[in-house]
Amino acid sequence: AGPNCGWCKKTDFLQEGEPTSARCDDLAALKSKGCPVEDIENPRGSKQVLEDREVTNRKIGAAEKLKPEAITQIQPQKLVLKLRVGEPQTFSLKFKRAEDYPIDLYYLMDLSYSMKDDLENVKSLGTALMFEMEKITSDFRIGFGSFVEKTVMPYISTTPAKLRNPCTGDQNCTSPFSYKNVLSLTSEGNKFNELVGKQHISGNLDSPEGGFDAIMQVAVCGEQIGWRNVTRLLVFSTDAGFHFAGDGKLGGIVLPNDGKCHLENNMYTMSHYYDYPSIAHLVQKLSENNIQTIFAVTEEFQAVYKELKNLIPKSAVGTLSSNSSNVIQLIIDAYNSLSSEVILENSKLPKGVTISYKSYCKNGVNDTQEDGRKCSNISIGDEVKFEISVTANECPRKGQNETIKIKPLGFTEEVEINLQFVCECQCQNEGEANSPACHEGNGTFECGACRCNEGRIGRLCECSTDEVNSEDMDAYCRRENSTEICSNNGECICGQCVCKKRENTNEVYSGKYCECDNFNCDRSNGLICGGNGICKCRVCECFPNFTGSACDCSLDTVPCMASNGQICNGRGTCECGTCNCTDPKFQGSTCEMCQTCLGVCAEHKDCVQCRAFNKGEKKETCSQECMYFNMTRVESRDKLPQPGQPDPLSHCKEKDVDDCWFYFTYSVNSNGEANVHVVETPECPSGPDIIPIVAGVVAGIVLIGLALLLIWKLLMIIHDRREFAKFEKEKMNAKAKSWNTAYFKLFLNICHLLPIAENPSL
Repeated sequence: AGPNCGWCKKTDFLQEGEPTSARCDDLAALKSKGCPVEDIENPRGSKQVLEDREVTNRKIGAAEKLKPEAITQIQPQKLVLKLRVGEPQTFSLKFKRAEDYPIDLYYLMDLSYSMKDDLENVKSLGTALMFEMEKITSDFRIGFGSFVEKTVMPYISTTPAKLRNPCTGDQNCTSPFSYKNVLSLTSEGNKFNELVGKQHISGNLDSPEGGFDAIMQVAVCGEQIGWRNVTRLLVFSTDAGFHFAGDGKLGGIVLPNDGKCHLENNMYTMSHYYDYPSIAHLVQKLSENNIQTIFAVTEEFQAVYKELKNLIPKSAVGTLSSNSSNVIQLIIDAYNSLSSEVILENSKLPKGVTISYKSYCKNGVNDTQEDGRKCSNISIGDEVKFEISVTANECPRKGQNETIKIKPLGFTEEVEINLQFVCECQCQNEGEANSPACHEGNGTFECGACRCNEGRIGRLCECSTDEVNSEDMDAYCRRENSTEICSNNGECICGQCVCKKRENTNEVYSGKYCECDNFNCDRSNGLICGGNGICKCRVCECFPNFTGSACDCSLDTVPCMASNGQICNGRGTCECGTCNCTDPKFQGSTCEMCQTCLGVCAEHKDCVQCRAFNKGEKKETCSQECMYFNMTRVESRDKLPQPGQPDPLSHCKEKDVDDCWFYFTYSVNSNGEANVHVVETPECPSGPDIIPIVAGVVAGIVLIGLALLLIWKLLMIIHDRREFAKFEKEKMNAKAKSWNTAYFKLFLNICHLLPIAENPSL
C-alpha cells in the first residue's frame, strides 16, 4: 500500500470485529496497537550491481590497441533493482569520454545537378579527412553514399531520354536514382577518393530532395554500410530541402515507410513503393542505431535544418560553402560539438514505473528533471556523474521481472537494469496449506491470517459461501434486545461481525458487535477527548493530569497560583485549572480583584498615618487597632523596598489630614507577618502666590475691556463709511436727473422747428 506500511503477523493481533486488512497499517500505528517489532513484516527494496567495469583510461597513440568492445565509457553496466511500491531505489552512473575512441563516418551526398561543383571538392575528401581525424582517433573509417529522388513522376521526368540523361544540353549526367551505397565504411582513404571520383551528377524536377529515404537506409542497413559498435557519424550534405511522410501521395505512393533495409546491389529498390519516412520515424531509427547526424547545408536552408536539428537528438548543423570547400572543418567542428554533450535516454518503462535524473557536471553544475539527463562542455577525459532514481508506483499484475536500459545518445554502451518487484511478504513463503488453524484445513495459514480455499469465507474460513445469508448466522451478530445486525456498523459473515471501514483510516469500528469506535467520544476545542486522551469504545481514557468526559479538565494547579504563592489567593478552589472563588466579592483568574473592597493602600493608610505621624482618624485608638504590622522608617522614597523581593509588595501614596502626601510599602512574608516601610517626611504642597493671581485677573479684565472697545470702534467706522458712500451715490443721481430734463426740452424745441426749416411757406 505504501513505503511506510507494514503487516502484523501476530496471531492474536486483531480485536473483535476488525477485518484481516487491519493488519496492514503504518509502522508506528502497528507498534502503538501492540504488535511486537519481530512480528511486523516490512520488506524493503534494494540494489545489486552485477557488472561494474571501470571506465577506460588510455591515451591516443598508446601501444596497446583495444578493440571497440573492450573500451568502457559508462559504469556500471548491469544491476538489479528490487522495487517496493513508493520507495525509490537510487544508483550513481559514471560517464567518461575515452581518448582515442574509434569513429565511423558515412558521407551522404546530394547528387542533384545543383551540387555539381560540390562533387569536385568531395572527390579528395577521403585522404584529407583521414589526415585530420588522425588527430582525434587512430581508428577511423569512412564511407560514401549518394541520393537524388524517387524515380517516379512528378519528382523526375520519366521520358526515356530523360531517364538516360536528365540534364539539358551537352551535360553528361547519370540516370536518376533514390539512394546508392557507393562505398561501405573503410579505413582506406585512397579507395574513397577513387570511387567518389567516378561519380556523376544526376538531376530531378522539383526542389526538395529524397534525402530522408537515404538516411533511413543508412540507419537500418548496418551490415551493408559496415557500422561498428563505435561512434557513428552521418554527414548529410545538400543545398536543398527535403520531402517527408505524406509527400509520396504526389507520385501515387501511399504505403508508409516500413523502416527496413531494402538495398540490392547497394541500390534502394523500394523508393517507388514506400512513402518517405516521417521525422519521428527517423528519430527512432537513428536513436536505435546510435547514429549522430551532421547536416552540412548551404546558408539558404540553415533555418529549415536548424528546426530539424531541434527534433533529432544528438544532431548538429553546419554551414556548407557554395562549393563544399569547407566540409572538413565543418565535420571537425560538428563532431566536437556533438561529443561535448552527453544526453541519457532510457528504454520504454513498464507501467507504473517512473525514473528521475540528477546530473553532476563540470564546474559544479547540477541539474534535475529534464536537464538532469544531460551534461555539456565535456572534453576528452572528463568524467561526469548522474544520480538516477527508479520508483515503482504499483505492482505489476503478473509480478514478473522487467528490464530497462539507459544509454547516452549516440553511444552504443548502455546500462542494463533488471527490475524485480517486492509485492509479497516473506512470511507468505512460510504459509501452511490446509492448516488446522483455518477451520479444519479450509485455508492456508500465512502471516497470522487465513487465506481461504475456494468456496470458503470468514476470518477462519469457517463458512461456505452457501451459508453466508443464513438467518441463523445473523442471530450471532445481534446484541441482546437489539434488532440491529453488527450495530449497523458491519456485516455478519459466518456468524461473526466484520466491521465497516471508514474513509479516514484512523477511524475504526471494533467490538464483537461493532458497537465500539474511536471517534464518537466527547470533544473539546474541536478535538476528540480534547487531544488529552484516547477514545476507546466511545469513552475517553485521559492522560495523566487530565479528567472529565472530554479530558478537558486539567489537574494542574499552576494556572491558579497567585503572585503571593497561594492558590486562588486563599479565596477559592482550583477546579480544572481555573479558580472558583468562594467569596462572591472576589473575581479574577486568582480571585485577586474585589470591586467593592478598599485597596491595600486605602485599607492600611489610617494606621500607618497614626503610627508614623501621630495623626489621623485613628490617632486616639492607634495602640489598639494598628499594632498588627511591623513598621520601619526610611529617609526617602529611594530607600523603600523595590519590586523583585520574594514577598508580595504594594507601593502606596496617600494624603494625610493636612493634605500632605506620605509614601509607604506594605508586604506580607511567608510567615504571614505584615511589614510596613514608611518615608519619615511627608511631602506638603506650598500655598498659592496671591499677588500674581490678583494681578493676572486685573490685567485680564482690562485687556478684555480694551478689546471690546476696539471692536465697537471698528464696527462704527465701517458703518459710517457705508452711509457716506450711499449719500454720495444719491447726490450723483440727482445731478444727472436735472441735466437730462434740460436736454429733453432742447430736443423738443428742435423737433418743433424742423418742419418749418424744410418748408418756409409754413
